[in-house]
Amino acid sequence: MNYTLKVAEIRQETEDTVTLCFRQPGLKKIKYEAGQYLTIILRINGRRYIRPYSFSSCPGIESFLEITIKRVENGLVSNHINDMVKVGDVIEVMPPMGDFVYDKEQPFEDIYFWGVGSGITPLISIIKYVLSVTVTVNVHLNYGNKNHESTIFKEQIEQLKSKYPDRFTVRHFHTKLFIDETNPHLIQGRIDQAKALQILDESLDEKKCAHYICGPTGLKDSVKSAILYKFGSLENVFSEDFELVKDPKDFIDVHTQKVQLNFDGKPYQLEVVKGKSILEAALNADIELPYSCQTGNCSTCKGKLISGNAKMIGLNKKRDDLASDEFLLCCSHPLTENVHIEILS
Repeated sequence: MNYTLKVAEIRQETEDTVTLCFRQPGLKKIKYEAGQYLTIILRINGRRYIRPYSFSSCPGIESFLEITIKRVENGLVSNHINDMVKVGDVIEVMPPMGDFVYDKEQPFEDIYFWGVGSGITPLISIIKYVLSVTVTVNVHLNYGNKNHESTIFKEQIEQLKSKYPDRFTVRHFHTKLFIDETNPHLIQGRIDQAKALQILDESLDEKKCAHYICGPTGLKDSVKSAILYKFGSLENVFSEDFELVKDPKDFIDVHTQKVQLNFDGKPYQLEVVKGKSILEAALNADIELPYSCQTGNCSTCKGKLISGNAKMIGLNKKRDDLASDEFLLCCSHPLTENVHIEILS
């Protein structure tokens, strides 16, 4: 069941980033976990667009449901939100989803958060939660931006440092600024493997240490490489993925094919061009299939393969919850010409 939420406040975080603050529904409150995302549904020039945005608010701390959106170059939805959405607007949303969350039952003593740019969004939600529900966990935020002005949530981060001075450590990485060496928490350059290794303390117990990573592929690879080098495993390492990483080798046996879709009681004939997913092809044909994350992490776009062969490309996490004939259309590609899919709603 979807909800309609009213925009109660809009905060300008940086020059190109806003936070939409939604008022909770009057009757049935929306429950969510820190680190999850809210999927919004917009119509722009008559066409439906669906986008997932991580909560930047924290349950039990903020009364509003807050999502933070950074303007993306040529990004139709992010630019629409930054330029056109106003206080008082009503927006349709899906129920919260996502498994990039903190398990307070785990005996962690140190939690490292690694983020770049808007990747801070789910991290700040989890950080606020961890600091508020625990009394002994040490929180380390390693956050990369171009400069001070482009740093999202800089005021919130400073407030948390003041409130939890003994448990919250912040290291800012700036790529477009000369760094004063007298400030040890302001570091020149990007978060690479060498810098990540310097941050990881020698005394850390890998069994009592967790890592949450949100940012571009380069950040994830650098941090994971450092953790693997340091501890020999990637235990308790969690990452939020906003993009499908596609290897061209995976498309060797993929060709442009005709696909039949059964959706909402109607049959559709669809041409799926090599390199495009079945979901992308359907949306380009104005077939309003259900979907959300577009990265293979949720099951909103699940379909059942009736005939033919297909394969999923770019999945970041193994999906043991899917039957052998179930496919996520956001990352599915036809392999034969007789592919027939029934959309599961």
